[in-house]
Amino acid sequence: MTTLIRHKGWIWGFRSTILLYFAVLIILPILGVYVQSFSAGWGHLADSLLDPIAWKAVFLTLKLGALAALINICIGTMIAWVLTRYRFPGRTVLNSLVDLPFALPTAVGGLMILLLLGPGSLIGQAAETLGFEIVFHQPAIVIAMVFVTFPFVIRAVQPLLEEMEPSQEEAAYTMGASKAKTFFRVILPSMSSGIISGGMLAFSRALAEFGAVVLVAGNIPGRTLVASVYIFGEVESDNTAGAAAVSVVLLTLSFVILWVMNRVQRRGKQA
Repeated sequence: MTTLIRHKGWIWGFRSTILLYFAVLIILPILGVYVQSFSAGWGHLADSLLDPIAWKAVFLTLKLGALAALINICIGTMIAWVLTRYRFPGRTVLNSLVDLPFALPTAVGGLMILLLLGPGSLIGQAAETLGFEIVFHQPAIVIAMVFVTFPFVIRAVQPLLEEMEPSQEEAAYTMGASKAKTFFRVILPSMSSGIISGGMLAFSRALAEFGAVVLVAGNIPGRTLVASVYIFGEVESDNTAGAAAVSVVLLTLSFVILWVMNRVQRRGKQA
C-alpha cells in the first residue's frame, strides 16, 4: 500500500512538473501577448492594426508565406517521393541534410542567402544584368522562408509513403491504370493529409520568421517589410502595445492553422 501511494505521488509530482513547465514557457507568454495588446484599449488596438504600415506588413507576410508554403508543398513532396522510393549513393546523407534548417541558426541561413544571391555574388550579378535584383527584394524573402520551412512537408509525407502498401499500386496496375492515373488516384490521396499538414506548418512557421528574413529583406514599408521585422521595430521604438497587436494577429492565425492541421490529421487516421 505504501509503495502504491509513493508511486501515485511520484506520478502526480511528475504531471505537476510538466504542467508547470508548460504553463511557464507557453501559456503565460501567450497570455502576456494578448493582455499587452489590449492594455491600451480596443481603440488603440484597432488603430495599431489599421495603421497602413502595420496591415501592409501583415498582408505581405501572408502573401509571401503562402507562396513559400506552396513551393515547399511541390518541392517537398517530390523530394519525399525520391528519398522514399529510390535507392542511390548519398541518399542517407541527403536525407540527413533535410533537417539542416532545424539545426542551423536562421541568421546563418540568411547570411548564406546573402552571400549566394547578393549583389557581389555571381548569381546576383547575373540577375542585375538581366534587369532584376534578388536580395533586398521580395524574392529573397520567399527564398528565406522556403529555406527555414524546408523540412516540414518532407517529414510529414515520408512516413505516409513508407506505410503505404505496395499491393495498392500493384492492384491499380493490374486493372490497367497508368502510372500517372495510379499516382493521382491511389498514391496522392494517401499522401494528402501529410501534404496539407506539412504545408500548414510551413506556412505558420514562415509567418514568424525573423532571423533569415531581416538580413535579406530591404525592410521598406509596403514593399519588403514583413510582420516579424515590423514587430521588432515597434519594440525598438518602445511601442510594445503596437507590436503586441500585430503579434496577436500572427498568433491567432497560428492557432487556427494548428487546429485545422489536427483536424486533417485525425481524418487522415480515420480514413
